[in-house]
Amino acid sequence: MNGITEMLKGVLEGMILEIINQHETYGYEITNNLQKYGFEDIVEGTVYTVLLRLEKKKLVTVTKKKSSLGPMRKFYSLNEAGENELALFWQRWEFISGQIDKLKESQNNE
Repeated sequence: MNGITEMLKGVLEGMILEIINQHETYGYEITNNLQKYGFEDIVEGTVYTVLLRLEKKKLVTVTKKKSSLGPMRKFYSLNEAGENELALFWQRWEFISGQIDKLKESQNNE
């Protein structure tokens, strides 16, 4: 869908936090999960940029583990700060989506 990538930039961090919250995971798996949910335009490079930002903000715990396919792989899990940030993300999301729904409904009632 045209234009969706720009809209997603503001919420991608929260989406990735939610995926990590579900279970310890790594970048390629996160990308596959996003694509499975219909976000085919999100590429691995974008996901790794967000993961690096989450790491710098100390919202995730990183564990390096051996991969059966070669080099060590970084696995991500949420720490307490990440859980708090995810809760804030969902609060903000509920507010914004609620306001947008109200706006849309008001336009339909005119």
